[in-house]
Amino acid sequence: MSNPINTSEKPACCCTVSLDEQDRLSVTAASKPTLMRYILLGIAGLVVWGLVYRSLAPFAAWFSYSLLTLPRGTHLGAAVAFFVYEAPKVLMLLTLVVFGVGIVRSFFTPERTRRILSGRRESVGNVLAALLGIVTPFCSCSAVPLFIGFVTTGVPLGVTFSFLVSAPMVNEVALVLLFGLFGWKVAGLYLGTGLLIAMISGWAIGRLRMENHVEDWVFQTPTGNGVEEEQLDWPARIRAGMDAVKDIVGRVWLYVLVGIGVGAAIHGYVPENFMASMMGKGAWWSVPLAVLIGVPMYSNAAGIIPVVQALLGKGAALGTVLAFMMSVIALSLPEAVILRKVLKPRLIATFFGVVATGILLVGFLFNLIM
Repeated sequence: MSNPINTSEKPACCCTVSLDEQDRLSVTAASKPTLMRYILLGIAGLVVWGLVYRSLAPFAAWFSYSLLTLPRGTHLGAAVAFFVYEAPKVLMLLTLVVFGVGIVRSFFTPERTRRILSGRRESVGNVLAALLGIVTPFCSCSAVPLFIGFVTTGVPLGVTFSFLVSAPMVNEVALVLLFGLFGWKVAGLYLGTGLLIAMISGWAIGRLRMENHVEDWVFQTPTGNGVEEEQLDWPARIRAGMDAVKDIVGRVWLYVLVGIGVGAAIHGYVPENFMASMMGKGAWWSVPLAVLIGVPMYSNAAGIIPVVQALLGKGAALGTVLAFMMSVIALSLPEAVILRKVLKPRLIATFFGVVATGILLVGFLFNLIM
């Protein structure tokens, strides 16, 4: 007796598409116009961005010397022209860079970074951690959860510190702004020396075997359920870039304007001979002084770059200025206070001492060879 035929089932066929597959295809098809629209808007935006960027210098001169009728060659005129030119320039560069970095960071979440670093040999891990620190999200407020996540998932302590040094010090915003303001040589020096300090600092701390100076509760923290991150399509990554602009630029624009204001005051009013004597090559104590001044300051890379530009324009030595900038970015007191939640004082002091030594060596080296 033959089996009854179930008429409710459709015969299998090579052209049959499952409901899940249909949903996936419909989503893909719907995302294509969105992506194309983003591309066209991006091209138009870049054209407008380029035209505005090229007109900043003549606009600053017209605004300062024609509209405000400030005399050329005066302290006030030079300071105002510097501010009017640099403020939109830095903010425009910052917006473009943060948007690109926001897209890159959508590929490197903290969870994925932990998985990449876990189980690596320490020497290889120091290099990977320093490189990943450039493109992964990091700020002082995220130092504690990142540190806990790394340590509890098996990342060696020295590798963790390579990341903690690299992430704020080798800042992608600072890198691109330095390239735009000073050229590829200065940007390359900043990138190379920052990565080297991060790698060597992490390696040195790893050799000291200071795991017992991490607070005990850190190792008792649950490691999480290891859920995979959602895979993003390109429209979502572009939206991530726009969200990064809203978040980061929205938080740092005031620091940028304050930094440019300080830079404008230095540019217009501080005598060149004074800066050359304070931060020039001839003063051996200028590099340690620059580091000591930089540590208590709380600023980000975008806010400190205009100050760096003004200092170099007044005759300060490159190595001294780099040491000052790195100490501001990588050795802030607020970060030390936050890290105290997970580290004992001796390990924090060791961390600051090792990084400060590396910064001092960079300052002396570049003052010697430049």
